Amino acid sequence: MDTDDDLPDLIVSQADGMLIPISHFAKQCNKRLEKMVQSGPKKGQRKPNIDEIEQAKKSIFNPSMFGSTLEEILALQCERFPDRKLPWLQTTLSEEVLRLNGAQTEGIFRVPGDIDEVNALKIKCDQWIIPSDCPDPHIPASLLKLWYRELQEPLIPPEFYEECIENFQNPEEAIEVVNKLPDINRLVLAYLIRFLQVFAAEDNSKVTKMDVNNLAMVMAPNCLRCESLEPQVIFENTRKEMGFIRTLIQNLDTSFMEGIV
Repeated sequence: MDTDDDLPDLIVSQADGMLIPISHFAKQCNKRLEKMVQSGPKKGQRKPNIDEIEQAKKSIFNPSMFGSTLEEILALQCERFPDRKLPWLQTTLSEEVLRLNGAQTEGIFRVPGDIDEVNALKIKCDQWIIPSDCPDPHIPASLLKLWYRELQEPLIPPEFYEECIENFQNPEEAIEVVNKLPDINRLVLAYLIRFLQVFAAEDNSKVTKMDVNNLAMVMAPNCLRCESLEPQVIFENTRKEMGFIRTLIQNLDTSFMEGIV
């Protein structure tokens, strides 16, 4: 979809009375569609379909915490939680997993939650409703993974990807990459690693059957995105992505995150 800075400043009237210039509407839709094509399953190889266009349109008036950038998510929550440095959704779902004894639940993060329950929880979270009636820790765990995976831009931005791949076995260099991330990305990643370190503890992993290798395997694809379309590169990098997250779980000092929300 091509937009032009000189589009007529016509107005779109919404049922709730909101008035939006068509030029703004078009530019924002175009931005969303470009991101969908770049990060979707057929990135860069096809035009967006009707469903993706409709999703882009709806996101202008009903922004979601899923599929947005970290900056957009913090902007969404700024009126409700002006002092929070971390996304409310990230901390809320993480705490729910622990509240439901996920750290002592076999297959946590590997076993998927019931899809209908996960979707229902997703709707509640987008309405800022704190989950309190989940019957199973796999449900918030699955939604948490989905949130990381659907971030409009990966948790570790593309410009740092090669450094991560090159230093997947080097703790000092891997930690240096983390320190170079934008502040919000660094804090969100450190919170995630601190969270995973709870599950990697021997007392928990021997029950969950999710040791540091298994945790890295399920979480790496939600933090790093290989932009190559070459199957051999993707295959080789998958191992290194897992290695990078494993190195962080084993070596990143996350004590500085104590008390940060």
